[in-house]
Amino acid sequence: MLGGVWLGESGSAAWALGIRIADQDPAATARGNAFAATADNPSAIYYNPAGLTQLEGHHVRFGAYAIALDSQFTSPGGVRFDTKSRVDFAPQFYYAYGMKEQPLAFGVGLYAPYGLGLEWPNNAQFGVVYGKMAYLRMNPVAAWQVHPTLSLAAGVALDYGDTEIRQQAVTTAPNSVTRFTGTDTDVGFTLGMLWQPLKQHSMGVTYRSPTTMGFTGTGTTSGTGFIDGTGSASAHFPFPRQVVIGYSFRPTPDWNLEFNADWTDWSRLTTVNFQLPAGTVPVPFNWRASWFYEFGVTRQLEGGWRASAGYIFSENSVPTGNFSPLVPDSDRHVFSLGVGRQQARLTWDLAYQIGWGPSRNVSGSSPPAVPIFTGPPAASANGTYTFLSHALTAAVGVRF
Repeated sequence: MLGGVWLGESGSAAWALGIRIADQDPAATARGNAFAATADNPSAIYYNPAGLTQLEGHHVRFGAYAIALDSQFTSPGGVRFDTKSRVDFAPQFYYAYGMKEQPLAFGVGLYAPYGLGLEWPNNAQFGVVYGKMAYLRMNPVAAWQVHPTLSLAAGVALDYGDTEIRQQAVTTAPNSVTRFTGTDTDVGFTLGMLWQPLKQHSMGVTYRSPTTMGFTGTGTTSGTGFIDGTGSASAHFPFPRQVVIGYSFRPTPDWNLEFNADWTDWSRLTTVNFQLPAGTVPVPFNWRASWFYEFGVTRQLEGGWRASAGYIFSENSVPTGNFSPLVPDSDRHVFSLGVGRQQARLTWDLAYQIGWGPSRNVSGSSPPAVPIFTGPPAASANGTYTFLSHALTAAVGVRF
């Protein structure tokens, strides 16, 4: 699709699971985002808001996620193309307050749950392809410790989206371009549950509601010589619901092992009708629901230090029949390492992440291979795609 995040120009955590960004805090990223059953810092607002009841007093946490991505395409004839080099940044901000005398906690987060920023150079296979989106969420939440072993939470998701797509307009005019831009807002909600029936065991569940962006803006076509012009344009794009289930096992106070199963319902995304000045272009996506399987371990060390490692297997969301170079999705293997330190009032975390997508061979992809052209390309998106990413993420927090 088009992509989202507040990343300057946006970039997705690993371009897996469609366009979702799952990395919202380095302490969680370091352990493969297996954090829903732990959720013991202010980023619980994203990972599991029920975890806020573990905090007392005021907590502020600032972070950023920086990623360099490289997708490669090899045509059936053996010609290779790489996406243009870029480094994208996603900001993270969380504020949480846990009441001392009452079993209540409150917080607000500002983060980017979806994203993509990508540009392929002009090529004979599918022309130029460019897409980006800014997708920003403000997420106020409230949590209640119903019982010493059980906490529940709910929050409102206030979303803003801004997207742009550019690509070759017609096959016979290599310099022709069709451009779509649009913005919209929507409101959703989040829910969380954290249950620790025994000291060594805890379970967490997070639910994030679906949203729909009715992007409204302009469509421009130039360089064709016969359908050039600018006018109003729109497209309704459904974003998925998500369910995360996590289990944490602490064999000793110094060790935490966690597994999360993280489901994203991209099956909502079937056909998107782009209303352009030249007419309506129906674009079949037909994406499918898919999973992150997340594994993480954290070791507490002397002096407040901690070290973590993690692994994620991410299922592909994009079927071959409607594959698009704009979202060259595939199964992904994501590995991470991180270190952090908890002091009296100050805490910080730093993590490194590498994502690898084995070769995906695409054949039989049905036109339109990418959205918004007025004539089918000389060739489809068929070929071989590979992926590699490197990311650094850091955050600092203060308690007062």
